[in-house]
Amino acid sequence: MTIHSNDYGQPLEGKTILVTGGTGSMGKTFVRRALSGERGRPRKVIVMSRDEAKQHDMRVTMLRRWAATDDILYQNFKNILEFRIGDVRDYADVCAAARQADIIIHAAALKQVPSCEYFPAQAVMTNCLGASNVVRAIEENELPVTTVVGISTDKACKPVNVMGMSKALQERIFAAANILNPQTRFVSVRYGNVLASRGSVIPLFHEQIRSGGPVTITVPEMTRFVLSLDQAVDTIFAALRDARPGEVFVPDAASTSVANLAKALIGDRDIAIHVTGIRPGEKMHEIMVSDEEALHTVRRGAYYAIRPMLPELTPPGPADEAALTGELSSANNVLDLERTVALLRHFDVLLPDGNQHRETADLLR
Repeated sequence: MTIHSNDYGQPLEGKTILVTGGTGSMGKTFVRRALSGERGRPRKVIVMSRDEAKQHDMRVTMLRRWAATDDILYQNFKNILEFRIGDVRDYADVCAAARQADIIIHAAALKQVPSCEYFPAQAVMTNCLGASNVVRAIEENELPVTTVVGISTDKACKPVNVMGMSKALQERIFAAANILNPQTRFVSVRYGNVLASRGSVIPLFHEQIRSGGPVTITVPEMTRFVLSLDQAVDTIFAALRDARPGEVFVPDAASTSVANLAKALIGDRDIAIHVTGIRPGEKMHEIMVSDEEALHTVRRGAYYAIRPMLPELTPPGPADEAALTGELSSANNVLDLERTVALLRHFDVLLPDGNQHRETADLLR
């Protein structure tokens, strides 16, 4: 497995960027990297979310980070970073936030699988109606948005739970939007478990380990793709540069078993592992690309691009060669314990003084 670091150009240069759900783990990482200027200096970054407490914490954290530098971006900090309280379920809120945006990163979502199972209507309103409001705001108000990137999930592929079903609809809402809104490019990115993000299993395992255990896992044989927050943001940058209208970008991520993930984090500590059983709506294995999607999945640099099914979005001429012969599942090419440890150490999510496994860069190649 290779950790890719591609040049994605300067897609943010001079742009106004709206990040819905921007106070989430991925949103905060995207905003931090956007403000760093690594992909071009943005004119403005607008963070829209419903949670004023998270916005306050994010604002304070950003101010402290930039106050410690002499970067010219900090001198105009208040003019560049804008926070807006709003809900993607509310059409007026979306219109107000998006009226000057060049790029929209649509990350607002209900993401917890059990919560969506118990409150499916809430999942539909946020994950589907929210996406529809973005499309409607652009179309009805002729907003100058050039690109919308919808943040999706592996659970949208062959969905078995409400969260995945609603995200699958979000992908299709954005794909179809390209037909009636040809001036705006709508694309999606799809990835699995993001290490150390809010709601992932890593913070839970950390807390259980600090408390002396036990560490609780659902099913030992369950597998999950593992991706860092920066890799998730890299996927967005890649889609901004290379994705064609209606495509879904998918990273070529590593995978490991839940048991090895727990063992890697526990390390040499004397902590028990308890098996609790599968939760409502959970899959045994994550699937990024289904067998059916594999037929029209191509390579875009270091990523897979799932071409849209709508014929209007498929240009005439020779088709790109399919990059996959079957589904892309976390059950394939699972990392062993040693390589799982090396990967988690590379992403700096191991707790200190807890593991003496051999570390070598060769394990990540």
